[in-house]
Amino acid sequence: MSVRSFVDLRAVAARAGESADLLAGDILPQPAGPVTIAAARLAGGGQIAAMPDDRFVIVLSGGLSVDGETVAAPRSIVLPAGVPITWNAAPDTLIVTMACSSGPAGAAQPVPIDPDAPLEPSGAPLADLLVGETPSCRNHTDYRSANGEFVCGTWDSTPYHRRAMRYPHYELMHLLDGAVTFTDETGRTATFRAGDVFLVEQGAECAWLSTVHVKKVYAIYRPA
Repeated sequence: MSVRSFVDLRAVAARAGESADLLAGDILPQPAGPVTIAAARLAGGGQIAAMPDDRFVIVLSGGLSVDGETVAAPRSIVLPAGVPITWNAAPDTLIVTMACSSGPAGAAQPVPIDPDAPLEPSGAPLADLLVGETPSCRNHTDYRSANGEFVCGTWDSTPYHRRAMRYPHYELMHLLDGAVTFTDETGRTATFRAGDVFLVEQGAECAWLSTVHVKKVYAIYRPA
């Protein structure tokens, strides 16, 4: 089995083929489970009688209309499980999706992610993993599944350095501000900057280093 790590999703999306189906796309290989990561170049539009899962959708280019709600790049939206939707994609619309089928939906209609929502203080990384000062972190949750396992929203933090930890969850991140450097257990390192979209895979062992303020939109699957 390959080492679990971080994945540059913009690079994955750049290779995606065209799809006329919002539920289709080029799937990023992952172990069997409730999470599916995919990318697609959408063409046209259509109707879905009921979403088969909770689905976080980030528009990387173009624009997506869902039930009259326009999601232009680089915004994102959650399409809850069981909800019927009508969608239409502008020409050259490129999306990345994170689908989660672990539990009941937490809303009865699509939920746009608001990156400008007011943030409230939230927990910091564990003290025994930190190198240096404890950061000040804030969060706003736009969507939470009924079982609490799939959560999407916005988070920010002052700079910090965290030693490598094993991720018990999947986390898709879209950096809005700042930069962060990840290093996995093999020593592989990459720095992601504002505008980048990437995934930390469940089971990855990664360190985090940010020397400036960081703000991100996130989609997390964390099993209960």
